[in-house]
Amino acid sequence: MILCCERSPFRQEQRGIISNGARREKMRKGSLWVTLVLYVFIAAALSGCGYNTMQKNEEAVKAAWGDVEATYQRRNDLIPNLVEVVKAYAKHERETLTAVTEARARVGALQVPKNIIDNPKAFSQFQEAQAGMSSALSRLMVVVERYPDLKANQNFQDLQHQLEGTENRINVARVRYNKAVEVFNTSIRVFPNSLTNSLLLHLTLKEPFKAEPGAEKAPQVRF
Repeated sequence: MILCCERSPFRQEQRGIISNGARREKMRKGSLWVTLVLYVFIAAALSGCGYNTMQKNEEAVKAAWGDVEATYQRRNDLIPNLVEVVKAYAKHERETLTAVTEARARVGALQVPKNIIDNPKAFSQFQEAQAGMSSALSRLMVVVERYPDLKANQNFQDLQHQLEGTENRINVARVRYNKAVEVFNTSIRVFPNSLTNSLLLHLTLKEPFKAEPGAEKAPQVRF
């Protein structure tokens, strides 16, 4: 009976192991909860200081810029057909036709870097090349007025509608892009976003389209 009442060293060791294991499990669960709470706190803090907002606004600028590039490319793709149709009726307008062809070549040869919206120099070159294309098209439209038969040509009329639509799309795309740039640039400059940006993101101001001298909007193609 005495032996049965005595505490066995083996049992004491087992209880110690179980107790230590329970404490470790409890500490592990406690650590997980602390980590979870920390993550939630960090996420809330980042959201409150504009971390996600600034990145969302930057993606909106990139998407708007993609639309701008697409509309300008659509116009560029129409130029060869336009030149060929005009050439058939206005063979003597070689200088004007050459100007349009060369302007298109300059646009096509322009190397547009991926970070163009962060690069003022590259952005200015892009805008200058596109303005040159618009100017050459405007001069060509003056020439077209001298050729009634050309204006009545069905192919020319189809190109007219396509170019008019493209110019309108360019104007809309530019306006939307500038609006996205305005929202983004503001978001990285206001406090506390500006502090978050300087410490974590290091985003830079995006380049907007600027009005061309003497023009408040994209040129309208008229025939």
